[in-house]
Amino acid sequence: MRLSARTEYAAIAAVELARRGDAGGPVGMRAICDAQRVPPRFLVHILLQLKRAGLVVSVRGAGGGYRLARAAAAITLRDIREAVDGEAGRSAPMTAELAGSSRVAAALGAAWEAAARAEAQALAAVTLADLAARSREAGQAMYYI
Repeated sequence: MRLSARTEYAAIAAVELARRGDAGGPVGMRAICDAQRVPPRFLVHILLQLKRAGLVVSVRGAGGGYRLARAAAAITLRDIREAVDGEAGRSAPMTAELAGSSRVAAALGAAWEAAARAEAQALAAVTLADLAARSREAGQAMYYI
């Protein structure tokens, strides 16, 4: 699966917002950048895209920042990818063009369609709440006696 850097940064920022959501207040862009080493020049544009998609809201003022627009359990990786990169194309342009005149291209087009559906379903099955919980677990120290 190919993901753009923008989608990866958007997912990182969204999971960071989900992790900090329990605190209740908005999270500043600088805090996200510092915690996750996301370049600020990319993050500002990505957060605007997430805001336009209705996934985050911004809060103005000295204590302002960003927070998720709805519960972390209601936002999926598919939502993030579609907000940043748009809906993934179903089949390759060449295959689609040739599908009407070539049985091989038609069969290949059906295979690309099935792969795209499986990918979309897999991304839709992972929520920000899942990822926030996994990241908390991964960060806990192991103690051995």
